[in-house]
Amino acid sequence: MTFDLLITGAHVYPGDSPATDADVAVTDGLIAAVGRSDRWAAHEVIDGRGLILCPGFIDLHAHSGLRPFVDPLLSPKAGQGFTTELIGPDGLAPAPVTRQAWPTRMAYLAPIEGPGPERALWATMDEYLAALQEARPATNLVASVGHNAVREHVMGRDDRPPTHRELAAMCDEIRSALEAGARALSFGLIYVPGVFADTNELVELAREAARFDAPLMPHIRNEGAGVIGAVAEMIEVARRSGARLHITHLKLVGSPALLDPLLGLIGEATREIEITFDQYPYGAGSTTLGAILPPWALAGGREATLVRLLDRDTRARIIREMATGLPGWENLYGTCGPERVVIVDVPASHVELIGGSLAEIGERRGRDPAEAAIDVLVETEMSATMIDHYASDEVVRAIFAHPLALVGSDGIFGPHPHPRVYATAARVLGRFAIRERLITVEEAVARLSSRPADLLGLADRGRIREGLRADLVLLDPTAYVDTATYEQPCQQPPGVIGVFVGGRMIQREGAATGERPGTVLRGRHQSPAA
Repeated sequence: MTFDLLITGAHVYPGDSPATDADVAVTDGLIAAVGRSDRWAAHEVIDGRGLILCPGFIDLHAHSGLRPFVDPLLSPKAGQGFTTELIGPDGLAPAPVTRQAWPTRMAYLAPIEGPGPERALWATMDEYLAALQEARPATNLVASVGHNAVREHVMGRDDRPPTHRELAAMCDEIRSALEAGARALSFGLIYVPGVFADTNELVELAREAARFDAPLMPHIRNEGAGVIGAVAEMIEVARRSGARLHITHLKLVGSPALLDPLLGLIGEATREIEITFDQYPYGAGSTTLGAILPPWALAGGREATLVRLLDRDTRARIIREMATGLPGWENLYGTCGPERVVIVDVPASHVELIGGSLAEIGERRGRDPAEAAIDVLVETEMSATMIDHYASDEVVRAIFAHPLALVGSDGIFGPHPHPRVYATAARVLGRFAIRERLITVEEAVARLSSRPADLLGLADRGRIREGLRADLVLLDPTAYVDTATYEQPCQQPPGVIGVFVGGRMIQREGAATGERPGTVLRGRHQSPAA
């Protein structure tokens, strides 16, 4: 038999079973044969001896929803082995949006998702997914419908509960997005306007997701001292709605004493609901600098916030609350401290701030760090992005060791990004599994492939098995490891011999080939589950 591609003699990790040495043949984008045969031939043959072959990795938390419009090769993600990405996390999504609200939505998303198209290309989720496919990304993309986007579309950014009519309209938008092919419902309960939603609102919207068997993927309200209550709230939402729950980037912002109670709560929840979580394997996060402000200061959106920051009395109140905190508020500034909050992306006019902590910026300016932080927010019109160092490596590894843990990079692109953009998969598989043996290699591969595929209903990929899509990663296990650091974050991991999407190589020896075979994956939720 003659195939399109033949990888011979690799140590194959199927994704859900023990590894074995095998040849893997690919034809027409599918895995055509797995086994050993001297009679097989192919148009391209790759010697896999000494290498490991895995299913393509799936990123469960990807801020790549606008990236293909400026960089369809998605090299930072593909270069570490990700072949499929779940976009629209944290409730933040490009659709639905009106044409009139387009500039405001793009400006709001820019610090996390990057710049979108200059002109309005879509209004609905269906139109957005079509435009995304026309961009021809190198990797496959799966969409979440974002609660924040839906709430803003229906009722703006006001701090109030929805009317019955508005709640019904939000349910309609979520249903429409799931019918268009979105496969999850994401929440961002620290971002405007999701932060203003109460539990009952979340339950009603989650019921729509449950009808389509789409998992809930929340950024919970508090990942610090209030993390137990925040996780308990989402467990209640899942229990009352009947939806599956997947907590995104589970972490502890400070408060290491809560580790055992947190993991215990999740373990107890498995008796009532389907629950999983993902984690990026670092003790620092990255988000907009505006996340250091108390929620009330963010009501009404960017323009309203800037007005507050320019008012002397209101600014003084904000600074006091950044120092003392508020009940239920995840105070990143107070928890991490200004010396552990670092600016990583700003407009070109303020590029000198990149790499500086709020403490250093305050010292250079002769200002209190909190005052300096607010100055930066005003000067950059709320577009600055930060890295916040919040947890020890011991806490990160303890969460990682939990059997329900999956993987999401939460990577935000930029000139000096968090190293997770380039290195999440390599840190999980290359460092934590191959080198440190925190978990087995089989377990790490499963967390990166078959289990996230099952979570999202991607039955045609996520495993090396005949008849499935040929999304594959060929690695040198002696070289594959994360090399990106906070100081030098834009470092692709070594040892990536080849990355394939639908049998076509998108990365060869650490460089993009220019191939763009990715697909915007839809279809599972075309009709509600019975």
